[in-house]
Amino acid sequence: MIHHRTLALSAGLLLGVIGFPAAAKVSSAEAAKLGKELTPVGAEAAANKDGSVPAWTPAGKRGPLKGAYPSNPEIDGEQPLYTITRDNMAQYADKLTEGHKKLLSSYDSYKMKVYPSHRVVSFPDFIYKATIANATSCELIGTDTPDNCRQGFTFPIPKSGAEVMWNHKVRYRGESARRYNNQMIVQANGNYQLTKIAEDAKFYYAVEKNPVPLTRDSGLFIKYFSQTLTPPRLAGTMILVHERAGTGNAGRAAWLYSPGLKRIRRAPTVCCDGPYEGTDGHQFYDQVDIFNGVLERYTWTIVGKKDMIIPYNSNRIGSPAVKLSDLARRHHLNQDLPRYELHRVWIVEADIRPGTSHTFAKRRLYLDEDGWAPAAADNYDNRKQLYQFQEGHLAFSYNVQTLGGVPEVIYHFNSGRYFLTAMANEDKPNDYSARFEDSYFEPGTVQKRSTK
Repeated sequence: MIHHRTLALSAGLLLGVIGFPAAAKVSSAEAAKLGKELTPVGAEAAANKDGSVPAWTPAGKRGPLKGAYPSNPEIDGEQPLYTITRDNMAQYADKLTEGHKKLLSSYDSYKMKVYPSHRVVSFPDFIYKATIANATSCELIGTDTPDNCRQGFTFPIPKSGAEVMWNHKVRYRGESARRYNNQMIVQANGNYQLTKIAEDAKFYYAVEKNPVPLTRDSGLFIKYFSQTLTPPRLAGTMILVHERAGTGNAGRAAWLYSPGLKRIRRAPTVCCDGPYEGTDGHQFYDQVDIFNGVLERYTWTIVGKKDMIIPYNSNRIGSPAVKLSDLARRHHLNQDLPRYELHRVWIVEADIRPGTSHTFAKRRLYLDEDGWAPAAADNYDNRKQLYQFQEGHLAFSYNVQTLGGVPEVIYHFNSGRYFLTAMANEDKPNDYSARFEDSYFEPGTVQKRSTK
């Protein structure tokens, strides 16, 4: 989905280039597995041993680019295979995130309905071809500078945790998009406050025509604009982002328009664990899309690949049949709505790098192997205690062939509150037919729009 509001840190690109060697490309022999025992984007094509994770059966593109919510009548009509509760969670503990285990052990009302697994994620042919080419050409300098990468997933056979995260950061999401992004802060008693945001994005890297390559000298991959619509105290706030590879001045550029000041200004400190505007501190900037932005504050490690129970094929919870008020319950999301499936995921750990700082000293992320989209993240504080848990309810958009979270949830274990984002249930679905001139995403143009 659109959720790409990532902002860079202040370290210079020169330090990134000099201080870290480029990660080695994979061999031709390894790359030859793509499109065979591996899917064209690097997932294992076969089922697992007992068939509980099925073989990859990619869906074809279907439906209009505008006006279509993710849906699949055959999948959406299924009944759960089993339900995980506090009483039986030990039976499934090896396949549960730490966040899910904490929610299950904390609340009798929390449950996880597990359904048959379906691996339907597909991408356009040009993404497949470019991804296969990237396997033997694309390199990563440090953590934040991909080099000699074009169009497709950057590292389909990753050798480091940072390479996994770059697959997520630049995954295909269509040419451009417009969407409503409703957000909800839910108190421990179930009461909530709602914020509505309209978002526009134009993608530059993973696009069919005139893609911008990622190199050590350039790397624009997204331009993003958002405007807060409600509540009145926040209405009119605008954020503009030009997202590039690299750090510091070479990376992301961001601007903020405040209705109080009535002008747009550069926002150099909008980054990392800074509170995102309008969320009352319930979402950090780098928690959008589960994780986004620069990687340099952490050391990134691939823990491995594992069968895990994650939210998946989550068409119902993001559909207009579910009202926003249906989602909010005491302590946690209304767990009658989510769909969970068993899938192979990449598990990546991020440990805070000496000399840097972040509210989260460690993060463990779980990314779907078929779409490179994160489904969950366990976030630990400086005492090594589980502090927050993020969950992305993954849904495949058949009309554009992309995978993303609708909604995303952030559980705050210290307060009992949780934050919901990426909800369009009562508005319109993502419009992938929207097209924008480059000038639409310039600060001067945003300033002019503010007076209309």
